[in-house]
Amino acid sequence: MRWYRQLRYKLFFSHLIIVVIADVVLLATAGFFARAGLVDVAPLTLGAAASETGPIEPTGVGAVEPPLLQQFEAVLQQALFVSGFAALITAVVVSLFVSRRIVEPLHTLSTVSSRLAEGFYRERTRISSDDEIAQLSQSVNQLADALEQTERRRLALLADVTHELRTPLATIGGYMEGLLDGVIKPNPPTFKMILQETNRLQRLIEDLELLSRVEAGQLPVVARCTEVEKVLEEVAAQFEPLFAANQVTLRMELPRQLPVVWADPDRVSQVVINILSNACRYTPAGGVVRVSAAYNERLVQVTIRDSGVGISAEHLPHVFERFYRVDKSRARQSGGSGIGLAIARHLIYAQGGEIWAASEGEGKGTSFYFTLPIAPGAFEMGPGLSLPPAAVEAP
Repeated sequence: MRWYRQLRYKLFFSHLIIVVIADVVLLATAGFFARAGLVDVAPLTLGAAASETGPIEPTGVGAVEPPLLQQFEAVLQQALFVSGFAALITAVVVSLFVSRRIVEPLHTLSTVSSRLAEGFYRERTRISSDDEIAQLSQSVNQLADALEQTERRRLALLADVTHELRTPLATIGGYMEGLLDGVIKPNPPTFKMILQETNRLQRLIEDLELLSRVEAGQLPVVARCTEVEKVLEEVAAQFEPLFAANQVTLRMELPRQLPVVWADPDRVSQVVINILSNACRYTPAGGVVRVSAAYNERLVQVTIRDSGVGISAEHLPHVFERFYRVDKSRARQSGGSGIGLAIARHLIYAQGGEIWAASEGEGKGTSFYFTLPIAPGAFEMGPGLSLPPAAVEAP
């Protein structure tokens, strides 16, 4: 960049031009009014005609002698030139100071922005002031924090995906190597184990693909009038054998009639399947899982509460993050991929709802809540008929 295009020099020359114009105008205006005032309206003390016998009387218009007028103009111009030069020097000093105060922070912001663009997300600006530039600096730092967190999540995601893919592949490779070496006999249990790991690998790949599509907004969500109680009952019927095998009781505690919601029944089913799978997985034998619902004039809230292992307060805010597990060893042994709740969150958000979790601590069970908007006109069941609104628990 050429020097005359830099901001500091533009500010300097703008201040300088303002001072020069002010000086020229001041000189011209002062000279004009000084001459007009001395010639046309002479003061009493100048040009007075002294009388030896009487009082001093003014001589009137034009009584100021030309040498005196010229001398006064010269003194006035000299004073104006001195003051103008002093103003010019002051303007230069102030301009340099202001230019430095403005340009240097902007240069710092530009440098930090360039470093962030190059991938150095730990760079921060340190501008100690209380103006718009400081606010801009704070915004840049917030952007840097967000980029750094995103980069950490990306690296953690790569590490988690690598680990999750490596585990079933290592198992399959070990069994196949044992079969080739004759260490493992080719019997049905061996083939069943290889098939299970293959299915696990396939499920993980499908979940990753689904998560990437959901986060990119590429997963179609076709909202329509949906009877949410019917979706809940259908999913519960699918899980009854699994709950019975784990000796866990599944109870449906739905109201007599729920209003119709505006949602995609297939995506709602996916969300309920993810939550019920976790509830069944982490609820010990003899436990109970309850599915209930409430509604008001705007939305329907579904609650799935279990009496399982619970979640501590430090882990609760992270349960909807990708690959986050409260107990990693237990989750891997039970086959969870760690992204089911992340998918559920995006699916609920895509349908205009909210989803959150609550737990009183370890060993005290966990409750999952999600809301769905009520379809327009859902309460108009007939002439003069409407469903009474129920209280919906807030997150």
